[in-house]
Amino acid sequence: MTQDPYEILGVSRDASADEIKKAYRRLARQLHPDVNPDPETQDRFKDVSRAYEVLSDPAKRQAYDRGGDAFGQGFGGAGQGFSFTDIMDAFFGGGAAGAGGQNRGPRSRARRGQDALIRLDVSLAEAAFGVTRELKVDTALTCEACEGKGTAPGTSPVTCETCHGQGEVAVVQRSFLGEIRTLRPCAACRGYGSVIPDPCRECSGDGRVRSRRTLTVKIPAGVDMGTRVQLTGQGEVGPGGGPAGDLYVEIHVEPHATFTRHGNDLHTTVTLPMTAAALGTQLTLPLLEADLERSEDAGDGEDAGTVTTFDLDVRPGTQSGSEQVIKGFGVPSLRGGRGDLVVSVRVDTPTRLDPRQEELLRELAAIRGEETPDGRVQAPHKSMFGRLRDAFQGG
Repeated sequence: MTQDPYEILGVSRDASADEIKKAYRRLARQLHPDVNPDPETQDRFKDVSRAYEVLSDPAKRQAYDRGGDAFGQGFGGAGQGFSFTDIMDAFFGGGAAGAGGQNRGPRSRARRGQDALIRLDVSLAEAAFGVTRELKVDTALTCEACEGKGTAPGTSPVTCETCHGQGEVAVVQRSFLGEIRTLRPCAACRGYGSVIPDPCRECSGDGRVRSRRTLTVKIPAGVDMGTRVQLTGQGEVGPGGGPAGDLYVEIHVEPHATFTRHGNDLHTTVTLPMTAAALGTQLTLPLLEADLERSEDAGDGEDAGTVTTFDLDVRPGTQSGSEQVIKGFGVPSLRGGRGDLVVSVRVDTPTRLDPRQEELLRELAAIRGEETPDGRVQAPHKSMFGRLRDAFQGG
């Protein structure tokens, strides 16, 4: 007795193609030999696969609905086979012969180009306040001779004779399930469905050529070492006239003679003679903004202003290693605001004294009662990280 493919899949005669596919997927997951090796289950899986072969093909389904023999339409007959792709769809969802769930059929010659990465060396002031630079980039550009098509002028691609424009061919293999038909990219046209008999001489059919071009890049204020600025669509042009990738400009900040950067703060050290540290003084310090006057390429930072120096008041009795924080004179932040300038003081003790200087210092020591100092012995100062470590270790 001939079995009804609708009954085997458990769908009505007016079921849509999507309903039929869902029913097949559900049964295939339950009955596949890798899941259930029982011989009776394998026989039922064959019936389900053959039923789906009939109902998933509009011509076969129409012939069966008109009274045709399901076995005659490949439902139970040997040698008709079924698509291995449909089994893969049942387990992995997707309606594709290829990976990633892409649609079946010829693939486009136009593909997105690769991203590109270049390094840009900037000064600390340029990184802090922004800069506009012109960069010369060697990259792939659209071939002007063929406008990215890859064909010689006056010619066009022709349909592949092997796959007849489908971009894929069926490979049939025998198994215990019968004949399994697998779709693979056509080797003759590499899956494009067409071939280029007369490629462009300038690009050899790739649709792009390598050339040098000049780009104007605006680096925002506040970038730091390793920051990458993305230029959308300025990377490699894709094959076949495809869209360009992105260009990433990686910032490398050159060392500065006066300042070092920690986050958005600038640090510098000023060295004072011991007399100035003891008596106090006022110093005029250069700010990072002073570099802008010496740089012709530096951009105009929003907070750069026109002030290039700062008057630092050194209090009497300033100790070596002490710090003064000057608010708002650091590096502008990419998110707004600005860091601080941290000035460290180092007291310079003289190593050579003439007789008069030595006499004066000895007189000062006598006045202060420091001729034979005892010295103060104490535990060494611990850094913040040292204190945190001792806290975790219970010390």
